[in-house]
Amino acid sequence: MRSTPDGTAVVSVAPVRLSAPGRAYPLEVRVSAPVTGSDLPVVLFSHGNGWSLDGYAPLAAFWASRGFVVVQPTHLDSRRNGITFDDPLFPTIWTQRIEDMKRVVDQLDVAEAAVPGLAGRVDRGRIAAAGHSWGAQTVQSLLGARVLTADGEVGEDLSDKRVATGILLAATGVGGAHLHPFAKANFPFMNPSFAQLTAPTLVVAGDHDQSRMSSRGPDWFTDAYTLSPGATDLVTLFGAEHALGGIPGYEVAETTDESPERVAVLQRLTTAYLRTQLLPADESWPAARSALSGSAIGRVETKE
Repeated sequence: MRSTPDGTAVVSVAPVRLSAPGRAYPLEVRVSAPVTGSDLPVVLFSHGNGWSLDGYAPLAAFWASRGFVVVQPTHLDSRRNGITFDDPLFPTIWTQRIEDMKRVVDQLDVAEAAVPGLAGRVDRGRIAAAGHSWGAQTVQSLLGARVLTADGEVGEDLSDKRVATGILLAATGVGGAHLHPFAKANFPFMNPSFAQLTAPTLVVAGDHDQSRMSSRGPDWFTDAYTLSPGATDLVTLFGAEHALGGIPGYEVAETTDESPERVAVLQRLTTAYLRTQLLPADESWPAARSALSGSAIGRVETKE
């Protein structure tokens, strides 16, 4: 995989419909890829609550311009589907999100065929996953994290070994008494066990991210790094709130901490991490870590 420092032109196709028998709504994805290059690794991206395949262009388009094939499914919780908290389907959405991601891996041939000129250029043996907020929970399950049952037992293994590495952006932490009643009632997945997350993982958190789901502070979003053997790297962005500067999109309503500079740094850091994890002998991540040292934007911690 090769890319220029400024990236390369990108082609993006949506909606691409995948087979999903029994799903309440069709499973549709966006596929973005560079117009040139071969042996292109794949990045699956899981959106935050309410979003869709049309969100997160600041990350998806950037990664594609740097030589990755990015596939973004629209999960059932997307606002365009209109499924409310009191809908009988809602309690199962967190597991169906994970199933969506596995279906994407199963049908990468369909995604590849949908993009003109992409056939034969995809390396399906190199797959990463990234997600924001609820999407980060979806991805951490693919990477090995479990959800504890109501009686404290470790739940089912929903991981997918085809996904080699991942990035968790603003991933909620462990459950407990600090969870607000609404979260306890509607989000059973907010009771994770990170001990089983062994795949190489980058965790990204904002030091001003105060969740409405928990009485804990911003450190809640670092639990995956603290408690997981696989999450060896943590990026903390200074002044960042839940949107991490605006990764869902530029000037969107959910962004309370708009910062194009912060997003630009995150684009480059995440790209460097993906390259080092998916490409043999690539040293982009150590170099990116060093470049951030002493920065006013954030810091990187790495477990020895």
